[in-house]
Amino acid sequence: MPHYVIVGAGIIGHYTAYKLLENNVHPDDILIVAKFHPGDESINYTSPYAGGNFSCITGDDPDTLAYDKVTYTELGNLQRFLGGPQCGLDRYKSTEYFVEPPSERKIASWKTYLYDLAILREEDLPEDVSYGIEYISWNFNCPKFLVSFQNLLKSLGVRFERRELKNIREAYYTDTKVVFNCTGLGSRSLGGVNDDKSFPMRGQVVVIKAPHIQENVMKWDAAKPTYIIKRPYSNDQLILGGFLQKGDWTADTFREQTEDILKRTTELYPKILEENRKGKRIEDLEILRVVAGLRPGREGGARIEKEFVDAGRVLIHNYGAAGYGYQAGIGMADKAVSLALDRSKL
Repeated sequence: MPHYVIVGAGIIGHYTAYKLLENNVHPDDILIVAKFHPGDESINYTSPYAGGNFSCITGDDPDTLAYDKVTYTELGNLQRFLGGPQCGLDRYKSTEYFVEPPSERKIASWKTYLYDLAILREEDLPEDVSYGIEYISWNFNCPKFLVSFQNLLKSLGVRFERRELKNIREAYYTDTKVVFNCTGLGSRSLGGVNDDKSFPMRGQVVVIKAPHIQENVMKWDAAKPTYIIKRPYSNDQLILGGFLQKGDWTADTFREQTEDILKRTTELYPKILEENRKGKRIEDLEILRVVAGLRPGREGGARIEKEFVDAGRVLIHNYGAAGYGYQAGIGMADKAVSLALDRSKL
């Protein structure tokens, strides 16, 4: 029976399995249990809907800065582990604009690890922007990446089970040493957890075909973020967003939000239209899909915590990454696994 059970098959669950393997846990001792698995689609399974890149929008508390740095610096190893860029993970130039300037603590952290980091000159910034940077980022083709990740874990011997748990205690088998709760927004309703601090942060994105765009451009405004993300190994898909709607559980998408996204992204980065072979109008863009997703937000930030349940069984919580699971999740998993194995790293 499995010694380590991970509940949740989103990006945080996969990163956690990866970190267990890195710490010499045998694949046969790892089981991932979830209702939804890579390749599935549901508003309750957020990871496949993410824009999917490393960005500089996360908080500046010491834990978050550490999670970002660990993840950014380890993604190259993970890419090699998964067989190269064709797994759905590759590097692209990223330009990021900030309406409100980032803190000195955050900037100082970036300077220790971001590749080819350059601070933009004031004269090169859009009118309503106070700060800007360029660097080499990591981009994810989230659906492809998750499937690649799962396939590799399976090939090594990690087991997956499709099962919906009503209570976290159902994850414990006779020989289970540790259960990792990686259920994201599901932690709000999962029995034995019932975290009422968890809440959705709805986003809507537009996916277009744009072979001439080979970079990311983002503008961070707390009220309405705007982002353009190249999706690697996707037959030239470009992700346009977006929205950050706290407490909104709506799975539907809306035309007015789509139109707003198209307007904001093409104003921020006119090249989307300038090299469009069919013309220079928004109406000529080839829209492939419009989709909504519910980021797993949490008051107070991510919860990475050790708990003892019935008869002293260990439960490690690892959820609440909001929109930052892909870019901070290896660092989060590193801390969660360190807690499980009683090793202090972060």
